[in-house]
Amino acid sequence: MPLEINPPERIIRFPLGPFQTNCYVLRATGDSDACWIIDAGFVPDVLIDYVRAQGLKPELIILTHAHADHIGGLDDLRAAFPGVPTLIHEAEAHWLDDADLNLSNNFGMSLTFAPAERELKDGDTLELAGETWRVIHTPGHSPGSVSLYGDREDACFAGDTLFHGSIGRYDFPTSDGHQLFASIQQSLYNLPDHTLVLPGHGPPTVIGHEKLTNPHVRPE
Repeated sequence: MPLEINPPERIIRFPLGPFQTNCYVLRATGDSDACWIIDAGFVPDVLIDYVRAQGLKPELIILTHAHADHIGGLDDLRAAFPGVPTLIHEAEAHWLDDADLNLSNNFGMSLTFAPAERELKDGDTLELAGETWRVIHTPGHSPGSVSLYGDREDACFAGDTLFHGSIGRYDFPTSDGHQLFASIQQSLYNLPDHTLVLPGHGPPTVIGHEKLTNPHVRPE
């Protein structure tokens, strides 16, 4: 059963498109109207409408990885919020314009996009209205998968690395199961047990719950 978890009101989840990809708006604390958009699923109209209705000003579009279901709405977001930079891990810097690597060819879509404006590395820090979030490189599902951790909020946007009771797929040509397990055991499971996990699909969870109950990856 899903846990009874209520994420902070400033983290808004939008399950988008045919894959119900969780895309998020992270609002700044206090009186700031700044926000980030995390992942760009297909048909992001409801997310765009929310940002506009709330009078928010996106500062970044952060991609947890460059698979088609997480980037399919990127052009729509860029058109709605011109000038907002897109960020992606350096290992997938060239995936946006490669329909084989981003897997869109697998679904008969052949999607390509302009490059990201900024490349991320493990340990990078990003600031939203003075609040720091840390980039954690969590490869395995894809070589450039990242998670985004904020200790002030005790929350982690985990992309398709760790789910409630499950883990990301590692049967794609560019996936690596050993890396995925290591990313979860050595990076995500080392976050505080009470850390809220905001995954790329499905309901939220917490690190401690997954360490105790996830049938796929146990702590080292």
